Amino acid sequence: MDAYDKGSDARQGPGRDDPDGPGGLDGPGDPDGAGTASGEDGAALPGPRPGPHPGLAALSPRYQAGALAALAVVAVAVCAHLGLVFLHVAPSNTLTKQHGAAVDEWVFPEFEQNWKLFAPNPLQQNVSVQVRAEIGTADGGIRTTGWYDLSAEDGRAIDGNPLPSHTQQNELRRAWDFFVATHDSEHRPVGLRGSLSETYLRRIALLRLERNDAAGPGGVVERVQYRSRTTNVEPPPWSGEKVSPRPSVRELPWWSVAAETGGARAGGAA
Repeated sequence: MDAYDKGSDARQGPGRDDPDGPGGLDGPGDPDGAGTASGEDGAALPGPRPGPHPGLAALSPRYQAGALAALAVVAVAVCAHLGLVFLHVAPSNTLTKQHGAAVDEWVFPEFEQNWKLFAPNPLQQNVSVQVRAEIGTADGGIRTTGWYDLSAEDGRAIDGNPLPSHTQQNELRRAWDFFVATHDSEHRPVGLRGSLSETYLRRIALLRLERNDAAGPGGVVERVQYRSRTTNVEPPPWSGEKVSPRPSVRELPWWSVAAETGGARAGGAA
């Protein structure tokens, strides 16, 4: 009986009933069971073609080199900009003393920062900037307006506004800080940036006065005058610090705005 069984197995041969054998279901020469797709004539069919490479790999070597060069230039420019701005806000050191002019030339006026690293004392004053104007009237007379509190106007626009604009928050304050930093105690400009700050303030005055309709019908703004009122913020009782409660007033001379208005005359004549 055993011999008969063995003989029967021998006649069938390996792989007839054993799927793991060389002649199993997966076919000879395919031990992994993956199989190979074939056509009607038994020839192997080609597999799916690989898709295009994403990103820079899809470009030709020439364009890849150009893209990498552009990225390198942008990276160097960004690093240089960040380094110069860092030197601008950093405390005085050897680099800023040697290359301060180059740093200021790059930073001002587009990238100016009004803060410093490691500044222990924040601003403890309220500064109110006001402006008034001399108006040329249609009948040939001169009328002087009252003082317009521009800082208070910005404050009212910001209060209750969840998304105040950059202009409302910083335009007037930065312009006044720019003027103070570039003028001496006699209101004389120090260098070319001093004259630039005056031009900036004159333009802001004209825009704000026009917004308030200060000139009136047929009138033209001929001169403007600024003043600031600085009040110290009262320190907390526990600090023991004493400050003067009296406000400090700085009144600037009258400035002609003929260059900004193009020499306009009252009544609409130029």
